[in-house]
Amino acid sequence: CIAAQPAPAARIAAIATSPVPPEGFSTFSIRESEKNEPPSVRISPDLPACDDCLREMYDPQDRRYQYPYINCTNCGPRYSIILELPYDRPKTTMRSWPMCPQCDAEYRDPANRRFHAQPVACPACGPTYELGGLRGSDAISAAAARLRSGEILAVKGLGGYHVACDARNAKSVAALRERKFRKERPFAVMVRSLDGARDIAELTPQAIEMLTSIERPIVLLPSRFLLEGIAPENREIGVMLPYTPVAHLLFAADAPSVLVMTSGNRSNEPIAYVDDDAFGRLAGIADAFLSGEREIARRVDDSVARVDPWGTAVLRHARGYAPRSVALIPSKRPILAVGADLKNAISLVVSGNAFVSQHIGDLDHFAALQSFKETIADLCSMYEISTDDLVVVHDAHPQYASTRYAQSLAGTHVAVQHHRAHVASVLAERGEWERSVIGFAWDGTGFGDDGTIWGGEVFTGSLRMGLSRALHLRAAALPGGDAAARYPVQCAAGFLDQLQSVPDLHALPFNFPDRYRQARELVRSKVRSFTTTSVGRLFDTVAALCGFTREITFEGQAAMWLEHIGSETPHAAAYALPIKEDEFDFRPLLQAVLADRIAGKPVAEIARGFHVALCQVALDACEAVGASENPVVVSGGVFQNRLLTGMLYEALGDRLWLNVRVPCNDGGICLGQAAIASISV
Repeated sequence: CIAAQPAPAARIAAIATSPVPPEGFSTFSIRESEKNEPPSVRISPDLPACDDCLREMYDPQDRRYQYPYINCTNCGPRYSIILELPYDRPKTTMRSWPMCPQCDAEYRDPANRRFHAQPVACPACGPTYELGGLRGSDAISAAAARLRSGEILAVKGLGGYHVACDARNAKSVAALRERKFRKERPFAVMVRSLDGARDIAELTPQAIEMLTSIERPIVLLPSRFLLEGIAPENREIGVMLPYTPVAHLLFAADAPSVLVMTSGNRSNEPIAYVDDDAFGRLAGIADAFLSGEREIARRVDDSVARVDPWGTAVLRHARGYAPRSVALIPSKRPILAVGADLKNAISLVVSGNAFVSQHIGDLDHFAALQSFKETIADLCSMYEISTDDLVVVHDAHPQYASTRYAQSLAGTHVAVQHHRAHVASVLAERGEWERSVIGFAWDGTGFGDDGTIWGGEVFTGSLRMGLSRALHLRAAALPGGDAAARYPVQCAAGFLDQLQSVPDLHALPFNFPDRYRQARELVRSKVRSFTTTSVGRLFDTVAALCGFTREITFEGQAAMWLEHIGSETPHAAAYALPIKEDEFDFRPLLQAVLADRIAGKPVAEIARGFHVALCQVALDACEAVGASENPVVVSGGVFQNRLLTGMLYEALGDRLWLNVRVPCNDGGICLGQAAIASISV
């Protein structure tokens, strides 16, 4: 039966049966689609090349030998080629490639593995790859040779272009960083096989399962040794296995066994997926282009995931996952939730299914904002959503680009506070509408009910009855507003201003740059100085006191550095972080950190003691609000911190509820927005 033996790529959410009168058919067939009402069908994510197709591709006797667009019903492109629903070949980017008689026969044969495989093709009738006038296997062999020689290549994938180079060639990696303007953010790598992954990273059975899953995400793994320039000051490395036929063919053609495989863009821009745009934007980065003839309907970046002792987590929801339904949200009206401005993704609720888009990016970049608008139009068009009946949900921040665009759309508008949406995203995933919980939303920034910058919030209540703010981090000054997030010493100026005595931080062992003095002047003059309760900014402050005094080059860098330093020692005593009235008072903690640094205490012990303090105050908060037995919900970018979340899991076990299907960072905000809005409309 279907439940016992589903198709290899199928995921059965539910099985419903209903009686129908017999029609007198004597044979089985799949008829051409008839459109009677707006579509509500789930769209399949893109799938990796299956073992059967790979066997054919490597078989010199097979007619698809070395064919870079090989696929079947169980694998290949889906979301990245669909132009509109229903999913039929004329409504995909394969519409320009008529099937040859052999492919057509396979397509129409119910006993064939390619029965109704919409992208089916072969060398006689389908697209191929090109490089510098070479085509097919010649182009791929030339690309592999260029990679071996140290060149940087742009390679067209499923949802856009990658930029690739030999990960063991430090000169090539350094050149790629310079050309992409990517200073220190880690690169992901693609390895030939699981054995290749074992060579560079520590693998558990759970990690192997995720690496080889049909989603084939980039998996963050503990690295076994340093690959120069790949992940500076980072003990994890992002690893993925080849998932497209062309990637398999590159390795078969003797490309380097470990390749940097990063998004085809300049730093912070969306991935390039249209050929002309890619040729223009990547011309200064890539030495050559291995381009494919099949069009890509929409950009879909690689997903990022991690396996922890407490479960798996998606950190970037994109290829392999999008646009899957991640939750059931009861709503008679369609809901469009536009997410936040950082790590943006959107959610569209249709017939109760909450479809979450691929990762879009940070909307302060014009190209990402355009991609955001295109993604909204794309999903609404796909499901034929009338804007007049649409519930449009946005963040409560009035200046967010996503808010302003949402307010320009027709329909009913609902504003949802950022941190409540974080907590609601976990509850929506789990289908927990009535359960009373205590929820922690800790991140870098979010617009609060009082107009200040929140980020260290504790809520009580339920999704159905509402989430009330019960506790929060003590408020501190944030000189320069959002700019402070780039300079940990600037954050420190605001938090340390509340201490009675602060030593000279320009002297040893702190060596703060002059920006700290300038920031203190802003705080004291109350010029461009804002108020924040952000745990993320407290992380930056402690990181600065521990030695991270330079400008960060990517979001969360200082906090990641502090986490990795804290992981170097197995034990440390917690710093005092008392709860006074409705606040976590950070002043005793910072005073003690200052004293320990001056006394020469190892930085690793200070960093770990800070993490222990945050874990302990979370446990204390549960007692303080009378929620010692309630589930503990955690969400927000701070909980990407494996050290902190691991401590909480050790203390709470299954009482700890985390995001699983959507990111705990702002990439999951849209789901929480949709869930909260569904109650009010």
